[in-house]
Amino acid sequence: MNRRTWILTAAVLIPVVAAGCASMRKMKPEEAIAARQKLMKAQGEAWKNIQDKTKAGDVAGVVPEAQKLVDTSDRIPALFPEGSVGPPKTAAKPEIWQKWPDFEAAARNLKTQSEKLRDTAKTGDAAATQAVVQTFGRQACGTCHTPFRVPPPPQPQR
Repeated sequence: MNRRTWILTAAVLIPVVAAGCASMRKMKPEEAIAARQKLMKAQGEAWKNIQDKTKAGDVAGVVPEAQKLVDTSDRIPALFPEGSVGPPKTAAKPEIWQKWPDFEAAARNLKTQSEKLRDTAKTGDAAATQAVVQTFGRQACGTCHTPFRVPPPPQPQR
């Protein structure tokens, strides 16, 4: 692992570990919201890096980014304690707690899909990796975001 990859991995995992430690005790709603927003931001950055590396043909570079998704996906349910709908601002829908088993299944699915992406990228097969990347957003992120997240407002067209 080169120095840059190590630093980036540490930058993602340190907040995740801290969030994990915080979840060992009863988190206040605002703490849970802040921790999960930090985790989701780190996952979003990993996903952007995966897309960029795939477009650039850097299949090997996809592996550590997908591993970040694998490593963080287990933390998701712990960061949604009941009552952490807000404030502060959160996009979490109340359906998370009404359909908790489905929410947990969606988090497990993210891990499974992330492992599939990582393992496919490990083979070095660019076409196979691209195929997984093309469906990842819908099959991994979408299984949680669609039913359990308030959609972001539409972006103005330029």
